[in-house]
Amino acid sequence: MATRIVVIGAGAAGLMAAIWAASPGADVVLLERTRDGGRKILISGGGRCNILPARMDESRFVSESPSHLLRKILRSWPLRQQIAFFEEEVGIPLVEEAESAKLFPVSSRARDVRDGLLTLARRRGVRILTESTVVGLSPSAHRWRIDRQDDEMMEADAVVVATGGLSVPATGSDGSGLRFAAQLGHSIRSTYPALTPLTATPSPFADLAGISLPVTVTARAEGMTATATGGFLFTHTGYSGPAVLDISHVAVRSRPTASPARIVVRWTDRDDEAWMAALRPSGARTVLGAVGAVLPDRLARALIAAAGVDRTRSLAHLTRDERRRLTDTLVRGVLPWTGDEGYRKAEVTGGGVCLSEIDPRTMESRARPGLFLCGELLDAFGPIGGYNFAWAWATGRAAGAGAAKRVLSRD
Repeated sequence: MATRIVVIGAGAAGLMAAIWAASPGADVVLLERTRDGGRKILISGGGRCNILPARMDESRFVSESPSHLLRKILRSWPLRQQIAFFEEEVGIPLVEEAESAKLFPVSSRARDVRDGLLTLARRRGVRILTESTVVGLSPSAHRWRIDRQDDEMMEADAVVVATGGLSVPATGSDGSGLRFAAQLGHSIRSTYPALTPLTATPSPFADLAGISLPVTVTARAEGMTATATGGFLFTHTGYSGPAVLDISHVAVRSRPTASPARIVVRWTDRDDEAWMAALRPSGARTVLGAVGAVLPDRLARALIAAAGVDRTRSLAHLTRDERRRLTDTLVRGVLPWTGDEGYRKAEVTGGGVCLSEIDPRTMESRARPGLFLCGELLDAFGPIGGYNFAWAWATGRAAGAGAAKRVLSRD
């Protein structure tokens, strides 16, 4: 009987793991609980799939695990090699969106990415079983027992767990991989929704819903800080956009503490000196005229009001204290918040299996030989912009190749 590798989960990491496990000739079965798989791929990038970042900054990843392990994993499959794989092996040409430094398929169709990976997996010999839910995973006489809901039990010489985390449960994520890892003796860093919108109840800026603009947002809490520059969007319930999502992990993790994160926004690229200069007397120009020249009118009015300044006052009649308060609001405006959208809208799951408990070269468990872990269930995530796909592709590839090497070496 052919040596068998079972990959659990047909998301980004699982598809990549299956492809690389099957490429050297191993017998591979891919189990997926939904009817199709890859649903997060389909909804990513607004249906366009931001497949990779155009450039990689390792320092932007968030993890409580040793940083040298994170770097070693990321460097195991450099960005240029990932790009070449998609263009040459999967057959999906990529194009950079210059303003965001993101890579998308030329077709702008996320379905092409998902279907391309499924096609390549099948071409490499992977057998894909959909609507197959794994309910139990345990070692059994030097092999692995995989129990499936309403299906017969399976056995494998190696298992790759790529079930994702807890984010966007509507796509099929249920945290089962985290449970399996914990049951098998792994330490799980506390999980939390990351890259998720923030809420404010009641929202002081509810009337600004729909306004978007580039800003710099900083969140600070005890022992944590994050700063991001990018798009910001006012929503009916709070705030979203890449800049907000990228700092949200600090806010989310601070909620259970006695000191929730303080979030401040620099609403333009002007600093204190530039705003003080812009607010100097200039003919009959009003405060609203000066601020509204660089910000959307409704936002300009709201920020001026938040600073306690009369928007109709001429710059010539502004007091020094009013000019200082307004500048402070425009450069370090406090953003009131009370909560977050949770896993329902989170792009990824923070926390997860500690990286020190896996071999960074192969993703094999140090505690359970023959068990390989990859993707979102590991303790690492990156910012918006293709970083989390890069992590999924790299860890999936390492896990699949590592599993194949292990089982084929027995032949």
